[in-house]
Formats: sequence, C-alpha cells, structure tokens
Amino acid sequence: MVKRSCPSCGPEPGGEEKKGRGNPISVQLFPPELVEHIISFLPVRDVVALGQTCHYFREVCDTEGVWRRICRRLSPRLREQGSGVRPWKRAAILNYTKGLYFQAFGGRRRCLSKSVAPLLAHGYRRFLPTKDHVFILDYVGTLFFFKNALVSSTLGQIQWKRACRYVVLCRGAKDFASDPRCDTVYRKYLYVLATREQLGVAGATGSRACDCVEVYLQSSGQRVFKMTFHHSMSFKQIVLVGQETQRALLLLTEEGKIYSLVVNETQLDQPRSYTVQLALRKVSHCLPHLRVACMASNQSSTVYITDQGGVYFEVHTPGVYRDLFGTLQAFDPLDQQMPLALSLPAKILFCALGYNHLGLVDEFGRIFMQGNNRYGQLGTGDKMDRGEPTQVHYLQRPIALWCGLNHSLVLSQGLDFSKELLGCGCGAGGRLPGWPKGSASFVKLHVKVPLCACSLCSTRECLYMLSSHDIEHHPAYRDLPASRVVGNPEPSPGAGAPQDPGGTAQACEEYLSQIHSCPTLQDRMEKMKEIVGWMPLMAAQKDFFWEALDMLQTAAGGVGEGPPTPDS
Repeated sequence: MVKRSCPSCGPEPGGEEKKGRGNPISVQLFPPELVEHIISFLPVRDVVALGQTCHYFREVCDTEGVWRRICRRLSPRLREQGSGVRPWKRAAILNYTKGLYFQAFGGRRRCLSKSVAPLLAHGYRRFLPTKDHVFILDYVGTLFFFKNALVSSTLGQIQWKRACRYVVLCRGAKDFASDPRCDTVYRKYLYVLATREQLGVAGATGSRACDCVEVYLQSSGQRVFKMTFHHSMSFKQIVLVGQETQRALLLLTEEGKIYSLVVNETQLDQPRSYTVQLALRKVSHCLPHLRVACMASNQSSTVYITDQGGVYFEVHTPGVYRDLFGTLQAFDPLDQQMPLALSLPAKILFCALGYNHLGLVDEFGRIFMQGNNRYGQLGTGDKMDRGEPTQVHYLQRPIALWCGLNHSLVLSQGLDFSKELLGCGCGAGGRLPGWPKGSASFVKLHVKVPLCACSLCSTRECLYMLSSHDIEHHPAYRDLPASRVVGNPEPSPGAGAPQDPGGTAQACEEYLSQIHSCPTLQDRMEKMKEIVGWMPLMAAQKDFFWEALDMLQTAAGGVGEGPPTPDS
C-alpha cells in the first residue's frame, strides 16, 4: 500500500490502520529516479493530469528526465532533443501531438481521417498539398513525401486512400513552395529551400554550407533542377508568383531583405545548365529601412509583413488590383513591383491571401478582410466589396486564417480550449461542410477539429488540418485598450456608465430588421442561424442555438411558406 502523503503534515485524521494492513508508505520516500522512471511509462495525457494533482507531482512530472524517457519512447529514432528552454518536454509534446487530418468533400464517407505518422518526423511545422500528394516539413528540416495509394481494406477490398505511405524527400530543408494558385492541379513542381555542404574552391580545404533551391516533381519526388547561392547569403522563406513561363521566386533573407529570380518552369525538366540572375526586389531597394518578417503570395500579387507589423502590397494585374482596392487610380502597369502600404490601426501578426481577397490579423486578435466579396467570402454579412481593410467584429483571436478562391476559413478556440472551424463564402462542392448554399458571414462548419490543430488548407477535393503543439510558441495577442473598443469610447471624467457598450442594442435592432425582411419562416430560420454565428457567444452557446433552430426548422416542416402575417 503506497500513499502520497507529506511527512510534515503528520498522520491523516482518523487514520487508525485497519487490521492486517501495514503502515502506508509515502511516495516521497522513494528515490526520485525511481519515481521518474515509473511516471515515464504513463501516457502523455496522464502525465499532464498527474502533474496537476499536487506540488510534489507537479515538480516530478515537469522534470526533463521524465520527458526525455517519454520522448525516446514516442520517437526512438530521434537522436537530438531539439532547442528551447525545455528541449525534451518540447520534443515529446511535438511528437505526441503531430498529425495530419483530412476530410474529403465528396463521396459517402464525410468524416475526419488521419494520415500515417512517420516515426522519423520531429513534429510537424508546415504542410502543402499538391496535385496528387502531400508534403510535410518537420522541426529538424526533414521534408516528407506523403503518397496517396491504392490499399487493401480490412474487408479485402481495394480502395484509394490519401496520405497512407511516406518517404523522406530530402533533409536540411528550410522552407518549400509550389504554384500559389488555390487549385492543386497546377502544382506540378515543388521548390525546396535547403542548406547543403559544398566543397571548397581549389586550394581551399574543408566545405561550406550554402543555401540552394532544389526543384522536385510532385508526382514522383524526382529532383529535376538545382540552383546554389553564394555562402554569404542565407535565406529563410521562399514563395512563388507569376505564370509558369515567367515564374518569379521570392527569397527572404535572415536580414529581412527580398531577392528574386525568374525561371521558365516549362523548361525545368530539360537536362541543361544555365545561369539565372538574383536581384534585389523593389520593396527592399526603394525601402531599405524595412525589415520584412514574412511573405504571402498568389499568382498575381504578394504581401509583405514587416517586423514592425506594417503591410505592403504588390499587385501585378489590373483585374486583381480592382478587386482588392475597388479602383485602378494608383495602378501602374509599367511598374508592377512598386509596393503599396496598407493603412491599418495596429501591428499585423499574420495574413492569408486568396485569389482576390485578403485576411489580416492584428496584435489584438482582430480580423480584417479586404477585396472581392461576390460570394460573401469576407464574412461581413453582406456581398459588398471592400477596398480597404474592414474588421469582422464577431470574430477574435484566431489560431489560423485561410483564404481561397471564393471562400475563407478561420480556426478558432473557445474558452474551454475546444477548437472549431468557421467558414464563409461559396459553399459549392461541399467546401463549407454543413452549409451547401454558402454564407456571407462566418458560420461553424460540420467538422470535428483536432484538439491541437494549428493550421489548415482547403483544396477542391479535400480539407486538411495540421495538428502540432509547440510549448515554446506562446499566444502573442494583447488585450485591446478600453478606449479603442468599437462603440465604447473612453469615458470622460464625471460621466456615467455607457448606456450601450459595444453598440449591442443597435446591432440587435439591425438583426431583427433583417429577420423581419425574410419572406418565409424557413428563410427566417436560416437568417437566425447566420446571426447566431455573428454574435460574440461561447462555442457551447452557439451549438445550443444552432441545434435548437434545426429542431424548430424540422418540426415546422412546410409551415410558413407564404408571406408573413402581421401577427407573425
């Protein structure tokens, strides 16, 4: 009989031992190494729960020795623990939470499935689906090639399965990219930014690490092209922009400068050697004081986010420029690389770029949308285009944001740490599960979201979600000052409490007006579902209202198909 008891607390009240039993033994009397060894055999979830029971177990379960044993059990082939303040704990949790989940839009089975998980992978950092397969980069620079294949089911039937087999494509990878269009049919090649050891020049000894870009066929994983840069240049991100014949590779250096080079993608599979020119991009040439932190691109535009949270745009076609800004007044067809600064109220942390619309998230967790809104893909509740960033007031602090051809997705987390997926825009082809007609506002999709989901991507056939939890990556959102809350101005001295903080009453009147304008009961039910998605409610409350409205709509049946009466 072993009890967890503190020697300084004395015996438990009423602790007379029953006959036939010895005195309880405190677990604190055991050697710490023995306790750590026993705890290391528990599942990760149980280790975390045990550490929340008392101060003693919190210290024991948080030691690096426990997490080193757990990490080696989860990933026996992992040789290094990685980096960070708590390297073994970080490595163990990265490998425990890693996973790629997907849900096909068509077919009979519309449930969430999980891909094969390589034991060699040290967590999942980012992923990219291509025409036939999926590529995943881990935290130590290993790029994995997940293949779709025909496999035999448990019933002996042959079926097509996604991401069921994997191989290591290359090591030493920093980043990778493919055709920036939303349709994966165009993603024929994979561009990998990697570090390789190069032999020294004649008369020198040893080798040097040089960055290079390697191009692989996505269908087979065969390398067809390689370009190597000078050892003095170190890059950290790569994106693509432009057509196949004039494919521009944008490379972001560690110092925040942008370089570009142009290749003809249609000639990459031809066995020949040629020289390409690496030039400084205009955003870094004209604005040398700017330090770019990250980039995003599509076929005809690029977004740069600086380390100070500023946003600069490059738009290369007049049609996309008109969709994004509502005018062609400042568009110069002879100088398409001139960066355009967006006016924003706060520092921007990350963004998502679709074909002709844009999503931005600032340091306070607010979401701003801009661009074409023909299908309601901006989530503003209407279908009016926005020529400048417009805040979506009912959504805050997203985990991830994704913009596609004509719809948008947001991965959010509730107060109870449960995650949900919200979407708006066109719902054709099942791209908004549960909302086939689409929605002009963000609504909860019928998708079961993994607990540790951190990023997402949608293609024509499938929805992908990447699961990985990094304990070193803390939420960067700040609390919005009260004086900057919309509809809640800073109170003056001597003034009373605001009568309508946040403009709630005005918003509710507008909601009632929209419901009253619907001609039928079914339309009113659908409008009420959208309004529930707009309101700042907890996830459980939204689920309750949506389920209740579904029940009422089903019970009503065909009632209310005529025009509304005054009594209604």
